[in-house]
Amino acid sequence: MELQILEKTDDYLRFIIKGVNVSFVNALRRIMLTEVPSMAIDEVVIIENSSMIRDEILAHRMGFIPLKTDLDSYNLPEECTCKSEFGCNLCRLSLTLEVEATEDVITVYSKDLQSENPDVRPVSDRIPIVKLAPEQKIKLEAYARLGKGKNHAKWQPVSMCTHKYLPQIKINAESCNACGDCVKMCPQKILVNTGEGIKTQNEIECTLCQDCVDACPKNPPAIEISWHKDAFIFNIESTGALPVERIVLEALKILDKKIVDFSKQLKVRKK
Repeated sequence: MELQILEKTDDYLRFIIKGVNVSFVNALRRIMLTEVPSMAIDEVVIIENSSMIRDEILAHRMGFIPLKTDLDSYNLPEECTCKSEFGCNLCRLSLTLEVEATEDVITVYSKDLQSENPDVRPVSDRIPIVKLAPEQKIKLEAYARLGKGKNHAKWQPVSMCTHKYLPQIKINAESCNACGDCVKMCPQKILVNTGEGIKTQNEIECTLCQDCVDACPKNPPAIEISWHKDAFIFNIESTGALPVERIVLEALKILDKKIVDFSKQLKVRKK
């Protein structure tokens, strides 16, 4: 297996992976979406709400505020030793919100949420929750837990997780007369007419649309678009709950565990 990092920040990762098949990369993608745990608000106790938004809608909006996640300090509720439906300080986190408008209309933002653990907080301070008119007030307690995207989308640690085949472009220099029709049709500007023939640039941006092949007047076309069967381009964007590198590592751990468990079950059945 070969790995080439194309772009990397805390919340975005783009890389080329070679030497694997589509089953592997798709399994990795699905695990990132559904199995890697992250923290989200799961229960909200409304103490006072005189805003225009109903309690249920307010609680729903709270649930979709991405929270910075500390995977090393908290357990999944189903794996916690407390075995309590209410949770404990190892599987549950408390946040409070108490805001009142006095004379002017104000906007309540995610920064107004007070967490008992400063390491677990909204990923952004500027997420609007509700607007309050004068003399309106909100007071509530929210409880966050680790969860998985397969149970609810609010626990997905990624906002984007895609892969595609690594493109392969071949130009037959003998039959190509550099008419430029394919260059005009390419939506990604992959093809360029250099005066010495048609050349390619930034091939990984090719969408495999085949427009350039259809535009070629030659029969058969002088350009061929295909893809590597064992090479893929991965694009991953984190919600901010976890660094994107941690998401990939956790997904690989989970995939490895699934393979080990499956192998053990096969051995048991053979016996």
